[in-house]
Amino acid sequence: METAARERGAMVAASRDRSCCLSDLLAEWVSIGAVQERRISSLSLDSRRVAPGALFFACQGTQRSGHGHIGAAVDQGAAAIVYDPVIPVSPAIQTRLQVQNIPLIPLPDLGARVGIIADRFYLRPSRQVCVLGVTGTNGKTSVSHFLAQALHRQGIPCGLVGTLGKGLVGTLQPSPLTTPDAVTVQEQLAAMAAARIRYTVLEVSSHALEQGRVNGVVFNTAIFTNLSREHLDYHGDMVRYEAAKFRLFNQPELRHAVINIDDVAGRAFLANLPSEVAAISYGITNPQANLWASELHCDRYGIAMTVQSAWGEGQLTCSLLGRFNAYNLLAALGGLLVVGMPFTEALQRLSQVRAVAGRMEAFGEKEGEPLLVVDYAHTPDALEQVLCSLQMHLGPGGRLWCVFGCGGDRDRGKRPLMGAAAERLADFVILTDDNPRDEDPIQIIIDILSGIHNPDRVYQFRSRSEAIIRATQLAGPEDIVLIAGKGHEEYQQIGAEQRPFSDREQVQEALRQRRGGLR
Repeated sequence: METAARERGAMVAASRDRSCCLSDLLAEWVSIGAVQERRISSLSLDSRRVAPGALFFACQGTQRSGHGHIGAAVDQGAAAIVYDPVIPVSPAIQTRLQVQNIPLIPLPDLGARVGIIADRFYLRPSRQVCVLGVTGTNGKTSVSHFLAQALHRQGIPCGLVGTLGKGLVGTLQPSPLTTPDAVTVQEQLAAMAAARIRYTVLEVSSHALEQGRVNGVVFNTAIFTNLSREHLDYHGDMVRYEAAKFRLFNQPELRHAVINIDDVAGRAFLANLPSEVAAISYGITNPQANLWASELHCDRYGIAMTVQSAWGEGQLTCSLLGRFNAYNLLAALGGLLVVGMPFTEALQRLSQVRAVAGRMEAFGEKEGEPLLVVDYAHTPDALEQVLCSLQMHLGPGGRLWCVFGCGGDRDRGKRPLMGAAAERLADFVILTDDNPRDEDPIQIIIDILSGIHNPDRVYQFRSRSEAIIRATQLAGPEDIVLIAGKGHEEYQQIGAEQRPFSDREQVQEALRQRRGGLR
């Protein structure tokens, strides 16, 4: 505990007392003369977080840009402004900065360069920490946490930056994005370097790769989980989505790759890897994989598999649920081998990992209770994988229930596909609200129903809490109930309001009511 506290303290201190010359940060793009030269003490993309002496970046955004917040940044004490000239700065702001003698510097393609500037400001932290990046549609969070848990059990502190937060495993601080902005990424890496943390696992989303949030990061290892339909509202089509993911494997100075070759995109990634990158492939159906699960068994209590590899053959048994978690474990195994953990020890460490909050997380272990599983699955492929996996865990006479909805203001095309997957693979389907945001929740359910052939088999409860309670009451002791879509989230986004709501807490309440005989 004392060691962890010291490490956290060092991480906090690392983000303070740092400064450098503006000219050093912008070297090779902009010539800074004596008149414009400033000492920069911090960096910010958010005007609300600007401190005196900061360099503020006004980038072009997908929905809004930083240009409209330059005045607020100056009010907070910004020492200089760098902006993307694709959007002009208003004459009034230009005049104000000229009067106040604050440099206003245009820099084309600024979004792609912020990470490189931040890397310089924080003294190139990814060269001081071994950074492993995990990308793919599904499994990023689980693979990242399995790696961190396994290293932690060996007594090696491991940093995490991802969906569930940033910091050390077990003491994560909340983060709003899977991959933070470019400045925060470098700030976190610098904090971990200062705390002498040897390894950091970074979840790398397609948005982050497309927007340059990890530019400037030197990755030791890139791990690919899988690719399926997601974020097409942003990328437009699967070709562009796949290309965004592959950017991680073209990062300068990448040394190792761990790739799922049961996945079509994974095989393409492996074939197109730069020649200097050493690869470890993994799979369940492909015996050519460097890490091959030749036998896989699932029951109500977990999974067991035989792993064959160039490092030897071994058994891996753990309490995790789901065939896809076998893939996640193989990905983590590849990562552990890359950083030098012996094969047998890596298997032992991975046998002890626990499910990540809201990722195939099981509840209801008392006799006579159904098994309730909370999972983040919110794409057609993820839902199909989870349901197929849970079928493997059903005992004789067990039935599979699926409780889910779809998020509003997101890819509408996936809704009927998710409905079709649920109808095909579950014995009972309960549709409910997810995060409707600004969409009509009823229309979202109608969209899901358009993929269902027999809507008479489908229950509908708009209230998510009621849907979970009813499923728990109706399910038999041998049944499995999947509550999909929100996972670890502790809110429900309805319109502009974030209402407190947790599937995990609601599942536990539903079990309490069942135990108490409440109906």
